[in-house]
Amino acid sequence: MSSIVPARGTNVVRRESRYTGRALARIDSQTEIGLAQIESKAELQAGKVMAVSYVGRRAMHEVAVISQLEQQLSTLVPMATSRLQAIGDMVALAAADVVANTVWQVGK
Repeated sequence: MSSIVPARGTNVVRRESRYTGRALARIDSQTEIGLAQIESKAELQAGKVMAVSYVGRRAMHEVAVISQLEQQLSTLVPMATSRLQAIGDMVALAAADVVANTVWQVGK
């Protein structure tokens, strides 16, 4: 009895090998899909950051130009200083509102 060897045909080995190969191929495929989804989400988030940054930069530039013009005009016409400041503040607030709306819309 000690010389009895379990019968294991080559068909069983080939079947297990195919099963293992398919399982590994599925895992590999799932990994590729998962990485593609992560990369896609990252690209979308980077695009959102770029959009918000662009709008923010433009708003800051325009507010700086308005502030500079406000100062120049106030120097020329000191009596108009308070009115010029009020207009400058409204423009700055409107620009800030646009930036905030952009952040909200892009963040959806």
